[in-house]
Amino acid sequence: MHTPSSPRLRFINCTPNILEQIFLGKDHLASHLHIDIPEKWSEFGEGPFRYVLDKIQRNPESVHWWSWLPVLVSENMLVGNCGYKGPPNNGEVEIGYEVAEEYRSNGLATEMANALIRYANTSPEVKTIIAHTLPFENHSVGVLRKCGFQFVSDIMDPEDGLIWKWELSCL
Repeated sequence: MHTPSSPRLRFINCTPNILEQIFLGKDHLASHLHIDIPEKWSEFGEGPFRYVLDKIQRNPESVHWWSWLPVLVSENMLVGNCGYKGPPNNGEVEIGYEVAEEYRSNGLATEMANALIRYANTSPEVKTIIAHTLPFENHSVGVLRKCGFQFVSDIMDPEDGLIWKWELSCL
């Protein structure tokens, strides 16, 4: 498969080697990738990346269906994290994204989401793209609406409690 693309961002796939650099700390990751990294580039810590590493080690071919690091080309700066919550399952793939605090409110989340949507649309396996948000109006809800997602339902998630499910049919 190709790499997600967008006007201002380049995307680096989190291979096991890159994930290991994340665990060594931001300075190791910055040196390894030859990029700059803000002090707080992810709010979720190592946990999700360790989960992704485990999944990729079990199924190396799935590496493109997990984490991507978006780099703002104009500054060579890592500006968050994005990707999928695993390979397509019954025609469905879920996207997720976060933008480092100092880079929020200038369209990068929408750009990330659109890049993930276009990338998912290149796979014949994907029929529907889903996303979940907190159950109230927020920036992520606005991003999904801009990208064409429709609200589907309330869901009771065992870890997060009540969340909203959003859906977008593939082209």
